[in-house]
Amino acid sequence: MKLFITGISTDVGKTIASAIIVEALQADYWKPIQAGDLDNSDSHKIKNYISNEKTFIHENSIKLNTPASPHLAAELDGITIDLKKISEPKTQNHLVVEGAGGVFVPINDTDCVIDLIQKDYKVIVVSRHYLGSINHTLLTIEALKNRKLNIAGIIFSGDENQSSESIILSKTGIKCIGRIEQEPYFDQNVIKEYADLFKNLLKL
Repeated sequence: MKLFITGISTDVGKTIASAIIVEALQADYWKPIQAGDLDNSDSHKIKNYISNEKTFIHENSIKLNTPASPHLAAELDGITIDLKKISEPKTQNHLVVEGAGGVFVPINDTDCVIDLIQKDYKVIVVSRHYLGSINHTLLTIEALKNRKLNIAGIIFSGDENQSSESIILSKTGIKCIGRIEQEPYFDQNVIKEYADLFKNLLKL
């Protein structure tokens, strides 16, 4: 199984969600494009969060120095990101692929993050409550449906908002995989607890 983890915006909790899913499935992890924080990248964070011994963390295909939209970070590094040069790693294991920001974050003049999502991927959308998040969530799901991509479910991250969640779920018909609470901190133990909670719901 290949799962693509995307968010409705930046800083909504994609990497924490990815860590939980990786731990639950003992899956491999791959972030195709890393922009900025190369010494403490999302791949480094995943490695620190998980405790199983089966997961292999694959190298980023593109590493950019500036924490910015990939198209700009690439321009600052003097390169252009070519989708044809981003090759999915080969593995016999489950694979969790983490996107960058939301689905329409540009990676060059023509392509966006959504263009990284392959037809055999199942997409998990990470949503977080803030003013405007209902709109951002519905737009994200609409865009994925328009591309006829397989949406496996939604993970809600942060403080609960029953009104927002119920309208999102009723309008989309998408399954809720679970909620990641606004924890004071995340470490291997907290990630493992969530992984155990999510394990059955990830049998997609």
